Amino acid sequence: MKKEDFTQLSTDELIKKKKTVSVVTGTLAGMQIALLGLGIWITMHQGFTALVVIPVALLPILIMNFNMIADIKKELAARNLK
Repeated sequence: MKKEDFTQLSTDELIKKKKTVSVVTGTLAGMQIALLGLGIWITMHQGFTALVVIPVALLPILIMNFNMIADIKKELAARNLK
């Protein structure tokens, strides 16, 4: 995946992007935790299902989003903003 160049974005765009990516990442993390818990519960009661594998398969997306947030924070820090 192509890495986005945050130096080309305005400060307002960076703040908006950080807020959006943070909300999406938090929602995805919450849903993955819920899906993992549900998969474990179903596995204990009915046997193994593919629901246990899905949160693990979606983990790289979550990691990429966390890295994007860190990159945006670095760019904002370089511009002396929080």
